[in-house]
Amino acid sequence: MSVTFPNESPSYRDARNRLLQREAALRREMESVAAEIRALPPGGHVLEDYEFDHIDETGAPAKVRLSALFRPGTDTLILYHYMFPRHQSDMRPGPRSGPMAGCALEDGPCPSCTALLDNWEGVVRHVEGFGVNIAAVAKAPIERVSAFAADRGWRHLKLLSAANNSFKRDYHGESEDGQQVPILTVFHKDGDGPIRLSWASELLFEPADPGQDPRHLGTVEPMWTLLDLTPGGRPDVNEQFDAETYRAEMDERQT
Repeated sequence: MSVTFPNESPSYRDARNRLLQREAALRREMESVAAEIRALPPGGHVLEDYEFDHIDETGAPAKVRLSALFRPGTDTLILYHYMFPRHQSDMRPGPRSGPMAGCALEDGPCPSCTALLDNWEGVVRHVEGFGVNIAAVAKAPIERVSAFAADRGWRHLKLLSAANNSFKRDYHGESEDGQQVPILTVFHKDGDGPIRLSWASELLFEPADPGQDPRHLGTVEPMWTLLDLTPGGRPDVNEQFDAETYRAEMDERQT
């Protein structure tokens, strides 16, 4: 069914109808890819029940095993490898206020990862409502991560530190020279069986098209997806933002 909107021109409607066919084809292709993800054979089982640092319900630093991140009755765990600290080549400004203001730039969080987690903070409870567990894993000490999260207003997203284990290195969230890598990993646990890797955003390691980031997280990055729907599209900023952009937005919301 074709619809029209007030005062549109015939040329607009013709072009829009042609584009609509491509959008429908893209929808079918996206579902086809999603179906293939669901149909992947079991991945490699996790050899170690990694122990992470986190902040418990009392606000105290504590330890939690990978297996304990699966709530009772659930079988899926999404872990995002948060670039905290940021990559040493990232020269974008760091926060000028809050707990990270006095921190060396190279010790602070990646602004783009932070923007992504800002987006996810509001949807975490909905994802968990479908029986899926989700958390972000940083390399920085958990006290630093927790203080920054509180300053961002994150209350629902579970945050972990892999400062004392090899998880990020083992699952390509850290390069051989110790630089952090923003990969997304999905794990599955079948009953009492082993925990296995189900899927990872390996598109991150494929060559990107000219002028693009790898876009390995695709539609799970709401900000960029929304901007793709506007006449101006994504800003010409190498698909990145600096920390002060988000700090200003946070300050405006709090006033």
